[in-house]
Amino acid sequence: MRKIVVHMGVSLDGFFEGPDRDISWHTMDDEMHAFINAYLATTSAFLFGRVTHELMADFWPAADQDPEVSGPMPEFAGIYRRIPRIVFSRTLEQDEWATSVHCEVDPEHIRSLQQQPGGDMTVGGADLIDAFRRHDLIDEYRLFVNPVLLGRGRPLFGPGDAPADLELVDSRRFGNGVVMLHHARRRG
Repeated sequence: MRKIVVHMGVSLDGFFEGPDRDISWHTMDDEMHAFINAYLATTSAFLFGRVTHELMADFWPAADQDPEVSGPMPEFAGIYRRIPRIVFSRTLEQDEWATSVHCEVDPEHIRSLQQQPGGDMTVGGADLIDAFRRHDLIDEYRLFVNPVLLGRGRPLFGPGDAPADLELVDSRRFGNGVVMLHHARRRG
């Protein structure tokens, strides 16, 4: 069964965006990007909210054509184009970089996607993550904790209905100071 994995960067104090939607504090270097590419190349779908989808679609489809782009970034452009992108939005009808668009999270549809063959499906976007959490659809969390305290901004996780018991599966410190924490849900 395919797992649904949150794959996001956060500040040490739990924000994924700073004030005014600022994400310039997210730290990325070639080592970390190569690590992320190696994992994402094994996945079978990106599950995005509209805002995350639009941010990704504005840059990645043609990033490998830009002579300024180097290191592992051109490789990710190919990964991005190859992996289906399922977008959840009440306002977006369709666009060329969305494989499919759904107006809401239907737990039965998501569970049927999980039954299909293939690698993990990564979910990105705070609102979408909250919806998946409400429906108890998240199997794992891969959070890339940046060495910064923002003090304010938009938290990755809103209040939840029930606690989720997690187990640390892996952790990794990158040379840029980011620490990846990989947790799995304990079920049953």
